[in-house]
Amino acid sequence: MPTEASSVPAASSEETPLAQSFAATRALSEALVEPLSDADATIQSMEDASPAKWHLAHTTWFWETFLLRDHVPGYERYDADWPFLFNSYYEAEGARIARFSRGLLSRPTLGEVLDWRAAVNEAMEPLLSDPACKDLIRLGIAHEQQHIELLLTDIKHALWHNPLGPAMWDAAPGPSAPAGEQGWHEHPGGIALVGHDGSAPDEAFAFDNEGPRHRVLLEPFALADRLVTNGEWAEFIADGGYDTASLWLSDGWAWVGETGARAPLYWREGEAFTHAGWQKRDPHAPVTHINYFEADAFASWAGMRLPTEFEWEAIARGQDGSASATAHDACAGNQLDDAAAPAPRGGKELFGDCWQFTRSAYLPYPRFRPAAGAVGEYNGKFMSGQFVLKGASCATVRGHSRASYRNFFYPHQQWQFTGLRLARDL
Repeated sequence: MPTEASSVPAASSEETPLAQSFAATRALSEALVEPLSDADATIQSMEDASPAKWHLAHTTWFWETFLLRDHVPGYERYDADWPFLFNSYYEAEGARIARFSRGLLSRPTLGEVLDWRAAVNEAMEPLLSDPACKDLIRLGIAHEQQHIELLLTDIKHALWHNPLGPAMWDAAPGPSAPAGEQGWHEHPGGIALVGHDGSAPDEAFAFDNEGPRHRVLLEPFALADRLVTNGEWAEFIADGGYDTASLWLSDGWAWVGETGARAPLYWREGEAFTHAGWQKRDPHAPVTHINYFEADAFASWAGMRLPTEFEWEAIARGQDGSASATAHDACAGNQLDDAAAPAPRGGKELFGDCWQFTRSAYLPYPRFRPAAGAVGEYNGKFMSGQFVLKGASCATVRGHSRASYRNFFYPHQQWQFTGLRLARDL
């Protein structure tokens, strides 16, 4: 596949780390869509997902709206009509196209969106060294990194719907090593500090929902030292896991009845759909594309439970989530020619394979206050009806996760690289 992004040159050694991160992130977004046709980049397979072209455009709208408009005197939008198309959910920024209609946007074309990105990249150059813009630029980089992961998971869902099972990557992931016996990280319990405090150099940035740091009381517990595998999930299926109501939460059992689910998303007999098309399912690889209901049912079947977000963070505190050996090569930079399709591969690390469900509701921490203005809508208004996931996935941009990071999804959603790490009481 092509390896160079179309509009962002490689950052030079003289540039600031912030400018280098901006350039690398913008380049990675574009490198990932190079294998896609305009039609591939335009399709939307469900309301939860967005077209690849829309992700490229929305992240560019973000830079225009929150940086260029307010910090470059006399800046004029590239196209005055496009904010209506590419605003996501910011009520303070006015009306926008309905989410389920994003796949109807045949215009602007992919090429026009890439031209817009190039113009915005150039306009951003003087701001990248402006201390007054530092915090917003860091937020914008993290925002685009989130959309890189969404781009990968959304296009996977779209390609899966094609009966031909088309591949985005030529190379499939190699087989995983056997997972081995389940081990445990034991914790004695007590008072723990959780959340981000901004003091550690490797935690210089965090989203507002990661703080303030506060105390929690933990009972003694143990967290599994690896993720649940495809082979173990196959045992759950064979033992009637999807047919045993007593294993499921009431809403989960209703979901099974409504959907007819009998396996994780992307499974069929002996195979799983990947970014490299249909592949033989690896029994040793971590299971992924399961939802909260499925994760909770499996934990009940195994005689275990899901961890709380605070238990997971207590074990992960002090570990480096930024350079996991299991993080996918495609998320390290824009040189993708030797990269295999993103897929979980297994191992003993807490970060890098799958986002891991916790049983913690996504709620504000004590003393949480959303930021002023439209950027305050980023996280806080979604603190209802969702569950927290911890760690990172094989599609997460390297350096994007940390122990305090709080991902969140609704309990029925499966299309992300979501997996399961068991917990138990001591």
